[in-house]
Amino acid sequence: METIRLTKIKFLLPFFFTALICSNSFGQRITLEKISTFNTGFFDESGAEIVAHDPNTQRLFVTNGGTDQIDIYDISDPNTIILVSSIDLSPYGNGANSVAVDDGLVAVAVENIDKQSPGKAVFFDTNGTFISQVTAGALPDNVVFTPNGRYVLLANEGEPNDDFTIDPEGSVTIVDLRYGAHNLTQSDVSQVGFTAFNNVPLDPSIRVSANPGNSTVAQDLEPEYISVSKNSRIAWVALQENNALAKINIRNAQVIDLIGLGFKDHSAPGNGLDASNETPAIDIANWPIRGMYQPDAMANYRRWGREFIVLANEGDSRDYAGYSEEVRVSDLTLDPAVFPNAAALQDDMAIGRMKTTIATGDANNDGLFEEIYTYGARSFSIRKGNGQLVFDSGDQLEQITAQALPDDFNSTNDENGSFKDRSDDKGPEPEAVEIARIRGRHYAFIGLERVGGIVTYDITNPYYPFFVDYINNRDFSVPANTEAAGDLGPEDVFFIKRRNSPINSPLVVVANEVSGTVTIFEVEINNHYYEAVDEQAPDAPEPAENVVAEEQASEPVDETLNPLILYPNPVSAGVLRLTERMDITILDLNGRALITAQNVNRIDVSSLKAGTYILKNAKSQTSRFVIH
Repeated sequence: METIRLTKIKFLLPFFFTALICSNSFGQRITLEKISTFNTGFFDESGAEIVAHDPNTQRLFVTNGGTDQIDIYDISDPNTIILVSSIDLSPYGNGANSVAVDDGLVAVAVENIDKQSPGKAVFFDTNGTFISQVTAGALPDNVVFTPNGRYVLLANEGEPNDDFTIDPEGSVTIVDLRYGAHNLTQSDVSQVGFTAFNNVPLDPSIRVSANPGNSTVAQDLEPEYISVSKNSRIAWVALQENNALAKINIRNAQVIDLIGLGFKDHSAPGNGLDASNETPAIDIANWPIRGMYQPDAMANYRRWGREFIVLANEGDSRDYAGYSEEVRVSDLTLDPAVFPNAAALQDDMAIGRMKTTIATGDANNDGLFEEIYTYGARSFSIRKGNGQLVFDSGDQLEQITAQALPDDFNSTNDENGSFKDRSDDKGPEPEAVEIARIRGRHYAFIGLERVGGIVTYDITNPYYPFFVDYINNRDFSVPANTEAAGDLGPEDVFFIKRRNSPINSPLVVVANEVSGTVTIFEVEINNHYYEAVDEQAPDAPEPAENVVAEEQASEPVDETLNPLILYPNPVSAGVLRLTERMDITILDLNGRALITAQNVNRIDVSSLKAGTYILKNAKSQTSRFVIH
């Protein structure tokens, strides 16, 4: 039954997948093939949330919110996942929020029983034997090792209590392991806070609006996730609710920059979204909405001697009993000078149902909102180390899931038969991201928390990523709380390199929070593609200069052709889109030119009959598309 489901999803879309990859490719670079699943039996209790791997013992370490333990799995034979034992965390606090492994050392982020009090970083060996512990900040939510193994970093979210009467400062804990985990003391720990930003002007896209007048900037900033540069010098920290990144010098334990991420224009071509759970059909369209990127997970990789950050733009709001920013667009009083069509926009069949915020959008505080914002960007982005945006996937994630799952588009993750239930919230909700380097190319695996599944993109060129594959082994025809439903709510994705794999083949491990399942996929490599296409040169070696100098380097020049990406495909609304402007010709299958246009990224094809056509650009690249 599982094989049938997986095959069905893949073969429903031959033209769509081919066009998105581009017609002059030699097939998909890689695909994911499920080989095993372990079900913890905890439905919607975070039975499997964060996963780490130790290649020496071939063990997985997975946080289990249902038991407040770390589960240890043997994957020596990845076709059969075996639960070996569990680490009881009750002596150290209120359960694990994150786990990481490096060279046989297991680090766990443990929150305090009182969430607003300092948590802990607790260290174990791979058998689960306790080694040491140190105090971290309030609500440690993510733990990572630096690539060189010297430091452990924890992102301490510092969430307020529900009444919003206690709001601890967000922070990053840096643990120096130079003397080893067995000799660890609190003197080896540095706490990096944000008090230096309390009384200074900030980028206007940085949101520090919670509990106005009662919380400082340092209290308002909430570290969510950490990614460390390959040379172990710099940490980028996602401040999700704040729509920002912090950049930290690890050795000096100092914040060197606070970076606003800006906003996404959902009225721009290619940035549409399905905004209502009331409309009966999928309707990915442009609206006068600005998206707050608000990334959750992120990862980084090196190209052309510099680091690029890949971010999953999930989105999150402040919604507490003592303070809530959440309302629907229909609840806003829109400025009639900006929105003369406010009544039509606020209809439930338009964007009236969309979740928005009262904390942003009324710049002059007159009670009239000049702008409408939504949580998250329904996309993944790539940014330079200084935060500059170089790529955003626009509405491609919704376009992909709409084509793959037309009857279950934007479903929620804990109930089947929930078509479009998340359209008025955050759509497919990109939550997790992992980067893999395979055969000289870089790939991003993006986990979609709500509808489920893993989307794969080739990101070898950070400026021109392209879609490769989408797999979702969820069965929407059975009750969601049964084992037959498959994986629900992917929360974390972990890539195991070929040299670290027990079967000499790369693996992808996914922890699914709602279904409480751990699933292993084998990465199937299309050798025909790699034989036909020259592999990219290895990444440039680490430069001797400081990483800041890397960001001042001139823009890289890529000599390869950018993929010709068309969407949506098939076309049903009369408009075909491109990811960049170009001169094009549309031909029928007999080679007759039907439409020509210059410098366009949108083509009106409503005059064409149903059938298959070819788009050709000035570089002689071609791609087929279908009109329904």
